[in-house]
Amino acid sequence: MLPPWATTQKGRQLINGRTKGAQFERKIAKELFLELGLTFKRNLEQYRAGNHGDLTCDNATFPWTIECKRYASGTGCRVGWMEQAQAAADAAKKMPAVVWQYDRRPVMVTIPLAAICDAREGYTVDLDFETFCYVTRELMNDDRQEPFKR
Repeated sequence: MLPPWATTQKGRQLINGRTKGAQFERKIAKELFLELGLTFKRNLEQYRAGNHGDLTCDNATFPWTIECKRYASGTGCRVGWMEQAQAAADAAKKMPAVVWQYDRRPVMVTIPLAAICDAREGYTVDLDFETFCYVTRELMNDDRQEPFKR
């Protein structure tokens, strides 16, 4: 039985946000391995210092800095999430990607539109997880290894 402070008034168990985030990061690392064949691990530096992504890849050509967000409710990628991912990406000289999910919704990924087409900075696009993995494979197989350039 849970102590009284660990439940809500309606009797549901409270969720520790940090634990929920860590579980989501592990889930995404596993899914990325299954889709891309690349190994990812949680970056614990994210808790000690700023401008670090949540997951690090063992392959240096992986083009993204990944920020993972898991929340109960909401709509779309929040502006602050992308700003956080952009700061980490700038420090790593990579492109930002926010992998996010709300309860009972599919995993989505927000990336800069300029990563996949000729677009001005500041625009983003939301992709489902499988499409994000497809875009990643294409970028990693492309000699450019940078956002779209004509």
